[in-house]
Amino acid sequence: MAATSAVQQPRLSAHRLRRFGLIGLTNAILLGAVFLTAVPFIYMISASFKPQYEIFTFPVKILPDNPFMDNYVTLLSETLFVRWFFNTFFVALSRSVLSLILCMLAGFAFAKYEFPLKSYLFIFILVSLTLPFEILLVPLYKLMVGWGWLNTYWVLIVPFAASAFGIFLARQYCLALPTELMEAARMDGAAELGIFFRIALPNLKPAIAVLGIIFFNGAWNDFLWPLIVLNDRNLYVVNLALPTLRGPYGDQYGLVLAGAVLATLPVILIFITMQRYFIEGLMAGALKG
Repeated sequence: MAATSAVQQPRLSAHRLRRFGLIGLTNAILLGAVFLTAVPFIYMISASFKPQYEIFTFPVKILPDNPFMDNYVTLLSETLFVRWFFNTFFVALSRSVLSLILCMLAGFAFAKYEFPLKSYLFIFILVSLTLPFEILLVPLYKLMVGWGWLNTYWVLIVPFAASAFGIFLARQYCLALPTELMEAARMDGAAELGIFFRIALPNLKPAIAVLGIIFFNGAWNDFLWPLIVLNDRNLYVVNLALPTLRGPYGDQYGLVLAGAVLATLPVILIFITMQRYFIEGLMAGALKG
């Protein structure tokens, strides 16, 4: 027995060493990935507090010698950044709310109702996911020209109000809703819209959080479509406006970096606010899979 224990002990120690070594290597790789991801953002914040000449000094300094607030003062007082920020927030919020309502309604209908050609319509929606946006760009632009929506908020909000991906994801979450609740509500005389808003939506908060973050982030980061349909500088969104910040002798990188820092704040705040529901939604989706 003593000899057997002596043989097993080194094996256990070697197994533990390999296990700890693998865990350490994995953690080191993850920390390296976090570092590579975080460094550009850290430098963006740091460089936004530097004058133009200090941004390009070598060797690179992460922290500025003296915090330089003129980039933010100039950005907010001498440019249209406040208007651009409002445009972006208004478009992102409006598109997200409208997309949530339409996609949740469509997903609920596909999940809980039977109607003619239901399967074919859903397959058509799934097929549309395979089309890249570049294919739809020209016909969508001609449609907006025909409606007279160029250089308006409508052209940034309405064309993307009901995405195929949003309908598909909403349907997957709605499939998990207990049908018995809907039947009980109908027996109590509830209307179909009342069932949706009073029964379904309160039980779909994780799905709303996931879709809301996806929609808001997509609208906030949109660049190609505003570039094509907007010519009025007063209607620019942040992503389109920041590259236009040019001084008399070249690009004002301090202003651009300051604007980029301010432009990331709403996305971070939205994620922090809805983080709990977002994680619940991802976990629910994983359990369904």
